[in-house]
Amino acid sequence: MSDHRPLRVGMLTPSSNTCLEPVTYGLLRGAAGSVTAHFARVPVTRIALDTGSDAQFDREPMLAAARQLADAKVDVLVWNGTSGSWLGVERDRALVAALTEATGIPATTSTLALLDACAAYGVNRLGLALPYTRDVADAIVATYAKEGLACVLAEPFGEDDNEAFARIPATDVARQIEAAATDGAQAVAVVCTNVYGAFEAERLEQALGVPVFDSVTATLWRALDLAGAAPSWDGYGTLLRDGSLRAHVQSVLTDVLAATGADRTTFRVDLPAHGLHVDLTAGEALGEGVRSIRRDASLDQRRLNTVEWLEAERRTLVQPHFRADPHPPQALVDVYGVNAQMLSPVETRGELTGWISVHSMRERDWTEADQRALAVATADLTARVSATT
Repeated sequence: MSDHRPLRVGMLTPSSNTCLEPVTYGLLRGAAGSVTAHFARVPVTRIALDTGSDAQFDREPMLAAARQLADAKVDVLVWNGTSGSWLGVERDRALVAALTEATGIPATTSTLALLDACAAYGVNRLGLALPYTRDVADAIVATYAKEGLACVLAEPFGEDDNEAFARIPATDVARQIEAAATDGAQAVAVVCTNVYGAFEAERLEQALGVPVFDSVTATLWRALDLAGAAPSWDGYGTLLRDGSLRAHVQSVLTDVLAATGADRTTFRVDLPAHGLHVDLTAGEALGEGVRSIRRDASLDQRRLNTVEWLEAERRTLVQPHFRADPHPPQALVDVYGVNAQMLSPVETRGELTGWISVHSMRERDWTEADQRALAVATADLTARVSATT
C-alpha cells in the first residue's frame, strides 16, 4: 500500500443488497479517512436450496468483478456474501484462492470472516440470527457443525428474496439476536450481509454479555486485518475494537503450541480498554483432546504462588514438575491435568501486565528450543500489548 493514499478495500457485492454499502460507510467513520471501500456487484436475488439459486454464486462472475476492482488497485478483496455458510466453507476457500490467483490480491469472504471471529474469541457454541427460510438455516447449522461450531438457532425470518432482507426492521433483528443469545451461546452471529445488525452490536453486547458478530462488520474487520490495518475502533462492538488483538494472540499461542509440542498455551492480560482481565484468558491454543481452561474464572490469578513469583522475579518460570516451589494451584493439576509448565511475564511500563502459560499434561524437561520459542512469543505479545496501551 502506498504511504500517500488510504487503504482500499474491494468488495464483491450481491446485486440486490442495499445494506452493506451504507453500513460499511458508517463503520468506516472509525477509520478517520485511512480506509476507503469500493464495490462491484454480482447478480444475486434469491436465497434457496436449489440449482437456480446456487448458480448465482458461480465463480466466473465473481472473478470478472474482482478483475475490475483490481483496476482500482485495491489492497484486499472480499466476497461480501454469506453463501459459503450453506453451500460449504470449502467452496469459499476455493473462491478465495481463485480470486488471489487471478488478481494477486489477498482475499476473504463473509463466511470465512465469521469463522475467523469465532476462532479469535474461542467460540465453539454460536447463536445464529438469520433472515432465511428454515431449510437454508438448517443447512447453515450443518455447515458450521463441520467447522466445530455447535449452534443455537433463533427462529429465522423465513425470507428468500434477498432484497427483502434489508427491509427487516433493525429492532426485529435485535430481538432475534437476543433470542439467539441463549442455551450457552458464547457469541451470536448475524449471518447475512443484507440485514441491519451492525449498529445494534455495541448495545446488545453490553446487555447480553456475549460478542455479536454482524456479517458486514466481520467482513470489514477481517479485510482490514488481512491488509495489515488491525482496526481498534470504539462504538461498533468488540470485533472492530478487540478482534485484531485477539486474533493476533491466538496466532501467537498456536505457534508456541506447535513449536514446543505442549498440550495447552494461554495468555492472560489486564487490558480493560479491550475487555481483558487476567482472571479469564485472552486466548488459548489446545492439543487434541485437551480440556479448555478459557472460560474458567474461578481463581484470583494475581494471588497464585506462581504469579506472585513472576511479579517478584520478572523472568520465565520453568517447571519440569511441581515438586518444588512455587507450587501452582491444585486445581490446575486435579481438574486440568497439568504436570509441567512454563510461565513468561509480559511487562508494560514496568508493570506485570500479563503472562503466557505453556502447559504439559506430563512431567517433562523444557528444552532450550522450547524456551526460545516462548521468548519469541513473549517479545511479540509484549510489543503488541505495549502498542495498545
